[in-house]
Amino acid sequence: METVLRIAVQSKGRLSEKTQDLLKQCGLDLNSGGAQLMIKASNFPLEVLFLRDDDIPGYVSSGVADIGVVGENVADEKGYKVETVHRLGFAKCRLSIAIPRRFEYTGTEYLEGKRIATSYPRILGNYLKEKGVNAAVSEISGSVEIAPAIELADAVCDIVSTGSTLIANGLKEVEAFYKSEAILIATPGLNGGKKEILEKLLFRIKACQKAKKAKYIVLNAPNNKIDEISSMLPGMKSPTVTPLAIEGWSSMSSVINEDEFWDICEKLHDAGAEGVLVMPIEKMIY
Repeated sequence: METVLRIAVQSKGRLSEKTQDLLKQCGLDLNSGGAQLMIKASNFPLEVLFLRDDDIPGYVSSGVADIGVVGENVADEKGYKVETVHRLGFAKCRLSIAIPRRFEYTGTEYLEGKRIATSYPRILGNYLKEKGVNAAVSEISGSVEIAPAIELADAVCDIVSTGSTLIANGLKEVEAFYKSEAILIATPGLNGGKKEILEKLLFRIKACQKAKKAKYIVLNAPNNKIDEISSMLPGMKSPTVTPLAIEGWSSMSSVINEDEFWDICEKLHDAGAEGVLVMPIEKMIY
């Protein structure tokens, strides 16, 4: 019987879309037939379960799913015993405390004795304990921002991406104390066969992630400037240099980090590089 790795994925929403996009970038064929809650990749030993995000840590902890993609905030709030295998770098957000705009926030001491509404009582409770603040924490599922307006709470603690929802409800963000992103979690102690499949999947995921942070650059350079330009283009090992038909010139190609792209391009121009082409990279395998 074929060993299959089972992954739990959020059934809908942006995290679900990002996760499925990543799996497709990894070369997995996941053609689903509409509203299926379980599909199997046709070209890789992987089975996908579509679940509510709150249910994913529990399924992974119990071994019903071997691995899962979930927000770090959800995994920490649920507190199930799971292993964080890899940080995925998308679905980034923060957990923040917000209060009505008309009040002045003086620091965490402002929260002493206050009522705070949240969907994350465990994470918030740990933070308040760490700060030595005694506050009444009320757990609310959804629509947390309305709590101060209906006098249910003095402050709220919720996930924030842009802050527009807080503003729309007359609140201001005063403490951003927890950062979250999508993570890949696994059942502790996966058996050998499933662990091997997970390592293969991780290899593909990391190759896709590295490619997103890099660009492939090609340029023409005078031969007397090759050493100088090479020092600016370390690439994966060193730049590739190919003589051109025009005497005294060569074509150079390399990989650069996208964050450094504009700074490097200015230096290349000053060093005499011409005809610079920059292209996206689909995969990077070291």
